Amino acid sequence: MNILKVNGIDLAYDSFGNENDEAIILIAGLGTQMIRWTVSFCRILAARGFRVIRFDNRDVGCSTHFSHYQTLDFDELATALMSGQRPDIPYTLDDMSNDAIGLLDALSIDRAHFVGRSMGGMIAQIAASEYPERVLSLTSIMSSSGNPALPQSFPEVMAMMTTPAPNPFEDEAGFLTHSLAFAKRIAGTGYPFEEDAYRALILEEVQRAYDPCSVGRQIAAIAVSGDRRPRLATIKVPALVIHGVDDPLFVPACGEDTASAIPGAELMLVDGMGHDLPHQLYKVTADGIERTARRN
Repeated sequence: MNILKVNGIDLAYDSFGNENDEAIILIAGLGTQMIRWTVSFCRILAARGFRVIRFDNRDVGCSTHFSHYQTLDFDELATALMSGQRPDIPYTLDDMSNDAIGLLDALSIDRAHFVGRSMGGMIAQIAASEYPERVLSLTSIMSSSGNPALPQSFPEVMAMMTTPAPNPFEDEAGFLTHSLAFAKRIAGTGYPFEEDAYRALILEEVQRAYDPCSVGRQIAAIAVSGDRRPRLATIKVPALVIHGVDDPLFVPACGEDTASAIPGAELMLVDGMGHDLPHQLYKVTADGIERTARRN
């Protein structure tokens, strides 16, 4: 792992493959760290002739955290948004998109293929619309367009996501029970839920950095990003939208809407896939990313 100063903050990243190959930048989702893009997945992409870069978004992992900001009041946030006011939040998805572009600058990379999952897909969408000269292709995975008319997440899933977990340093068993229950709920039905692997991943994230309030700050960044469809309509690079048929967090209509908003985008609906990326889907996902990249 390496640390670079980007936009006045520290970003942690690592890299796979030949530095002279075209770059793919992998952007993680809400509250999750770069290690959600597993080493084996990164190596699959690198073996296809890409330099693969994964990084911790701001406020997670080993990148700069914004813990000095007071805990967000979601009722106040919702009230401000409904009244058309701009809430006071520490950063936006645009700032996070600028981080990804700044990381390319720091690495002296002119252009890259952008791949994002969930919130990371939103960040990649913004980068592709705002920095067309820097983005070679876009792959948006298990994400959404921000269209307010889309169906909402399943209520019990939202309740599980927003219910605070026990402190892992005080009640590791309780923390794992809470975290694994949520991971299993959003996983797809087409593949076995590999509890041991998830447990190891969750504990590794805790060991790298534990900041339970960062999720709220990132939720706020998503909330103020609004409807991205006007931005998506300006994207001209090859684009792929991958979405699980079983996704209960962003239902399939979210992927369909994203693809329909991007001119010429390919939609890949995956049976048995939920809001996760099991290793059984690494190859088909890498195939889609590579196919989209080669369209450029």
